[in-house]
Amino acid sequence: MFDVLVYLGLATLATAVLWRGSRWLEASADQLAVGYGVPAVVQGAVIAAVGSSMPELVSVIVATLRHGAFELGVGAIVGSAVFNLLVIPAASVLVGDGGMATNRDLVYKESLFYMLAVASLLLTFSLAVIYYPLEGEGLQGAVTRPLALFPLVLYGLYVFTQVLDAAEHEGVGDATVDIGRAWLWFGLGLVVIIVGVEGLVLAALGLGDAFGTPAFLWGMTIVAAGSSLPDAFVSIVAARSGRASVSLANVLGSNVFDLLVAIPVGVLVAGTLSITFAHIVPMMAFLILATIVFFTIVRTEMRLTVPEAWTLLALYGVFVVWLILESVGLSDVVPT
Repeated sequence: MFDVLVYLGLATLATAVLWRGSRWLEASADQLAVGYGVPAVVQGAVIAAVGSSMPELVSVIVATLRHGAFELGVGAIVGSAVFNLLVIPAASVLVGDGGMATNRDLVYKESLFYMLAVASLLLTFSLAVIYYPLEGEGLQGAVTRPLALFPLVLYGLYVFTQVLDAAEHEGVGDATVDIGRAWLWFGLGLVVIIVGVEGLVLAALGLGDAFGTPAFLWGMTIVAAGSSLPDAFVSIVAARSGRASVSLANVLGSNVFDLLVAIPVGVLVAGTLSITFAHIVPMMAFLILATIVFFTIVRTEMRLTVPEAWTLLALYGVFVVWLILESVGLSDVVPT
């Protein structure tokens, strides 16, 4: 029991460190967006999203290189994507003026491309099991560097569409913004984030050992929630300032970056990495369910309302309860 408390304390401290680094990184990312004069949707979907997704990217690299726990990094990415879809938009509505408008660009471009990102990542894992099978219990496969290039190419297409949108935008950069200083604070925030992510990964590994459960289950909660703080901060601030398009575009853009860049980069850095299909599929299945619910809600009347926000939070509660049941052995959807 003492070990559990120590690891929970470490997770809390690491989250605080991560929060500080994220504040610096997000402020600098916003300054860069203003300085370069990019449109709101591109600001949310690319600049703010990439900046706020750095903890997830770092979590995959740290978990893989330092601890040999690639699936923990994948769990953190999937858990973060679920958190981003269900909790952040709901929190943005509840702390705002009682509702948040959406638009067709968000619903029919950002949301649909995000769905494509989910499908392409699941396809990548499936190809690994089919063409690069490994010995062991259950279906296992090796995600190779050539396979990892597939989602990265798809993210390149996503960025290309955003560049086209930016080219059609007639915004002018703010000459008063110190671009060099903004990039300096961006780098400093990233260094602090790396320290915080290391603490979260250690806590997840320790809790997995203490409860005798796969560490990736704790990655889906402890690491995912902690690394999603930057996304939450950006989206809630944007929503309270009346920039709903930036808020929701950041959520979707962050998830696209996490799925198509963060996980493949972990593979490219470490080389061939193994995955257990029986672990991956239940996680991805819940992410697909959350995606369907989110898309349905944001499309309805092009507005996210307070009752719909509570629906999203309730679904996230189901997600957390499921993971708790898995951790204490009362559920075996995910094989140990």
